[in-house]
Amino acid sequence: MSGWKKKRWLWALAGILFWGVVLHGREQGVRTGAAADTVNTGVRDEDGEQDEVSPQESKKIALTFDDGPHPVYTEQMLEVLEEAQIPATFFLLGQNIEGREELVREIAQKGHLIGNHTFHHVQITGLPREQAYEEIKKTSDLIEELTGRGTEYVRPPFGTWNEGLESELDLIPVMWTIDTLDWTTQNVDSVVNQVVNNAGEDDIILMHDSYQSTVQAVKRIVELLKADGFEFVTVDEVLFD
Repeated sequence: MSGWKKKRWLWALAGILFWGVVLHGREQGVRTGAAADTVNTGVRDEDGEQDEVSPQESKKIALTFDDGPHPVYTEQMLEVLEEAQIPATFFLLGQNIEGREELVREIAQKGHLIGNHTFHHVQITGLPREQAYEEIKKTSDLIEELTGRGTEYVRPPFGTWNEGLESELDLIPVMWTIDTLDWTTQNVDSVVNQVVNNAGEDDIILMHDSYQSTVQAVKRIVELLKADGFEFVTVDEVLFD
């Protein structure tokens, strides 16, 4: 593996360890990793004029969607993202691509980042190494064939990963910091609250573009977080910028 790519995935692994610390801190009620916002203190000068403050800096956050492409809801999600003029990251299952090739091309053409989510949604750590390798490589090859661009990121199902596979496959594993559990509830309010109440700078939000409820939730999430000064980016900008 080339020097810069080796350095890049080393940084990614360091980032994963960092997110573990962040999540532990959040469980204890501690907010970490967020940039300090500029606040209006209400202090006035000698003439009674209120001091000016600089605008609030934007906070980066990434929406990610697993298990697609879905024949109905992925297209609806793309429409929501296009209307909001924001990018997202889609981790695709190889088995869901057949018959939906144009949808994969559309995701790429609209500027979203495409990642790998294995071919059959398998737990990588439960497979022999060669089989785990093929599960990922088969999906990467399929995406590259359709879009003309290889994948650089992998979201392992269930969040378990075999160390060393990233160097063999030249892929960077990407986890998450907020799990919406949208697949368990399919409840719009629950998904919205889970994100909005916990969102911080450089968070990676886990959702699935497989449910009407998630499409509806994303509309509200985007509106609320934009109003709170968040900027939506793809996961690479969270990991490396």
